[in-house]
Amino acid sequence: MPTSNPAIDSAMRTVYFVSDGTGITAETLGHSVLTQFESFRYRRVRAPFVDSVDKARELVARINENAVLDGRRPIVFSTLVDPQANAELRRSRAMVLDLLDSFVVPLEQELGLQSTHTIGRSHTMSDTGSYHRRIEAINFALAHDDGQSAHGLQTADVILVGVSRSGKTPTSLYLAMQFGVKAANYPLIPEDFERDELPSALPPHRRKLFGLSISPERLSEVRNERRPDSRYASLENCRLEVSAAERMMRREGIRWLSSTTKSIEEIAATIMNEHRLHRNRD
Repeated sequence: MPTSNPAIDSAMRTVYFVSDGTGITAETLGHSVLTQFESFRYRRVRAPFVDSVDKARELVARINENAVLDGRRPIVFSTLVDPQANAELRRSRAMVLDLLDSFVVPLEQELGLQSTHTIGRSHTMSDTGSYHRRIEAINFALAHDDGQSAHGLQTADVILVGVSRSGKTPTSLYLAMQFGVKAANYPLIPEDFERDELPSALPPHRRKLFGLSISPERLSEVRNERRPDSRYASLENCRLEVSAAERMMRREGIRWLSSTTKSIEEIAATIMNEHRLHRNRD
């Protein structure tokens, strides 16, 4: 159960992402809205599978408790479909933003049709082809993570390259899970820089390559979490590797971007656009 102490951090607000399904839609849309307020700081609470009035009532009790503890009402982004559960949620001591109502009602008026109001419809399993594509893409990403295997690279949709810990693995998995994109990733390591050549498995697939870089300072922070006080994590070494990787990518004509200040969603969207990949997720 979420709690807070206003005396410790009175600037924080509690934000709930409520759904009768997985909550992906509520959180994605809600997060997109909140990013427009740069100074806004909040505690994120996910509340998926609120698919009955009883569950909505239990959630309202938690929300009301937060309102008392925080000394200010929570903000709720909701994609609940059931009218009774929605009515229960609106009784909470919170600012409730009904995301579906914002779009469904105007569309009903425009199309002259009534929506189905079916719980979980946005994540239906009816298109088994799309589901299986995503599972296949996830398995592909795991099998081709960090240059583990060159086998089957000809079937990759994209191959990410960059220094170790620049964001290749999470981006590969995000592309697979969200869009069914087969993404492999290869690290650029000191041996590659000494040879001044890409890993030998990559040149035949040059058109599929996309590079990720990162600021040396951020890279050093990330690597120190894994190997504290090592040569691998030293700022000097990070500067050398990042510089060498960017120089190699420029020379090889590889499109790349810095992951330092970008979210995985932004990186994935750029890759999808650059490589003109179709979104297989429904």
